[in-house]
Amino acid sequence: MAKVAMVSGAGRGLGAAIADRLLADGWSLSLGLRDATQAERFDVDAERLLVSNFDATDPATADAWVQATTDRFGKIDALVNNAGILRMVDFEKGSEDDLDDLWAINVKAPFRLIRAALPHLKATGTGRVVNIASTDAKRFRAGTSIGYSMAKHALLVMTQAVRQAGWDDGVRATALCPGAIDTDLIADLPGVTPKADRLTPETVAAMVAFILALPNQASVPEFIANTRLESLI
Repeated sequence: MAKVAMVSGAGRGLGAAIADRLLADGWSLSLGLRDATQAERFDVDAERLLVSNFDATDPATADAWVQATTDRFGKIDALVNNAGILRMVDFEKGSEDDLDDLWAINVKAPFRLIRAALPHLKATGTGRVVNIASTDAKRFRAGTSIGYSMAKHALLVMTQAVRQAGWDDGVRATALCPGAIDTDLIADLPGVTPKADRLTPETVAAMVAFILALPNQASVPEFIANTRLESLI
C-alpha cells in the first residue's frame, strides 16, 4: 500500500512542487487547501489524492483534515508543514496584526497539525514530519523581517520537540532550511537573492523526497541549503 503524506499549502509554489514530486514517487497525498480548485492541476488517480479544507487561521480545520485523512487512507506516514506567509515586520515597519498573522500561520498552525497527526505517525513506526523553515531560522540577517525570522526560529524548536516526542515510536522530524526559493513569496522583496541564484521549487521538493525516503537510522534534524555564502550557516 502506498505511503500517505499530508502536505499543507500545496496549491502553488513550493507546496505544489512537493506534491508533484511525492506523487511521482508513488505516494498518496492528502492536501490541505483553502481553495479546493487548486488541486485541479494534479493529474493523478483519484484514489491517491484527497483534498480537504485547511485554513491555517482556523483551529478546527486542522483536526478535521487529519480525521479526513485517516478516514480515507487509514494511516498517515508523513506530514509536510509547508504553508506559510511572509510579512515585513521590524522595529520600524509592520503592525501587531502582521506579527500575529506570522505567528498564527507559521507557528500555531503547524503545531496544531503535528499534535493531531502525531498519534497516527507513531502508529506507523516510521512516521515523518518535515517543517519547511528557512535559513532565517538559523540566524538573523540585516534587512530581513524580524517577525518572519522569529516565527521560523520557533518552527525549528518545534521540530526538535517532535523528535523528542516521537523518537521511541520511529517518528523522525526535520527542519528544512532553504535559502531564497523562486516563488511568489519573495518575488517583490527588495534586496532579495537575484532570480538566477535562487533555489527552484523542484530542487527543494527533491530535498523533501530525499528526507522522507531515509530510514529511521538516518535521522536528519536540520537540512540547510543556502543560496549565498555566509559565515554563520
